[in-house]
Amino acid sequence: MTSLVRAEPRRLGSLPPVGPIAYGQWRYTTDDLAGAQGLIETALDAGLNLIDTADVYGLDWGGTGFGEVEELLGRVLNGAPGLRQRMVLATKGGIRPPVPYDSSADGLRAACEASLRRLQVDVIDLYQVHRPDLFTHPAEVAATLSALRDEGKIAEVGVSNHTPAQTDALRAHLPFPLVSTQPEYSALHLDPLRDGTLDACMRYGITPLAWSPLAGGRLATGRDVAPELLAELDRIAEREGVSRADVAVAFVLAHPSRPIAIIGTQNPERIRSSLRALDVTLDRQDVYAIVQAAEGVPLP
Repeated sequence: MTSLVRAEPRRLGSLPPVGPIAYGQWRYTTDDLAGAQGLIETALDAGLNLIDTADVYGLDWGGTGFGEVEELLGRVLNGAPGLRQRMVLATKGGIRPPVPYDSSADGLRAACEASLRRLQVDVIDLYQVHRPDLFTHPAEVAATLSALRDEGKIAEVGVSNHTPAQTDALRAHLPFPLVSTQPEYSALHLDPLRDGTLDACMRYGITPLAWSPLAGGRLATGRDVAPELLAELDRIAEREGVSRADVAVAFVLAHPSRPIAIIGTQNPERIRSSLRALDVTLDRQDVYAIVQAAEGVPLP
């Protein structure tokens, strides 16, 4: 039986191929520099070569402030420069507490250039607008991104937490394609499946970067998850000889838009074991059973 799970590398525009699972850094707030480097090395060794961070990371999850996670990654890269050549480096900007969103020409440029300094790199491979600034015209956002790209400070551009309409509005003013969009997507959060996000990805060749594919860990622990959904995930997990979390990640990877699942564990063994999701076999009966259990209503 051919599995719907897509384990092949993904392409993000002109960037090198990346694995179907990425390493996200929202929780990357350790003060152990050697441990921080070890996490990056483990991810890269496992094929999780898309490293996704953001300037705002560090304000929560044990962090001490805005920019802390980028600064930590910058110290790691400065101490082990060979790691930079092994990764596709992605970050996000446009959240400026307490405003909270600023994608104006001055705001977005300042955010990108500050990220470059904190990361201690010359170019950001994938620069993403973290959340839409409802009071900046997309033409202004596009002009800023285009200038940063022309200056060689960023290579490719994506968006995060944008609706399909907001993404389309920005696309209309860009002289180059968007390569990615980053929605929350999991078996517990199916909105992108229904709201046009994944359809737009397939129409325009945009790669979805799915954040929280385990719903903040709830799909692994079972906390506040409908028993019907847990039963479906457990049924498949027992059949496949993997964990419930592996099945949940495999479900994200099964969509024909070829998403990338972003995991954020701080446990090296869990980084390595995330690859088990690539070997899970899911057919249409499996994925629709998961959707029906998640939504709690029969499919029409």
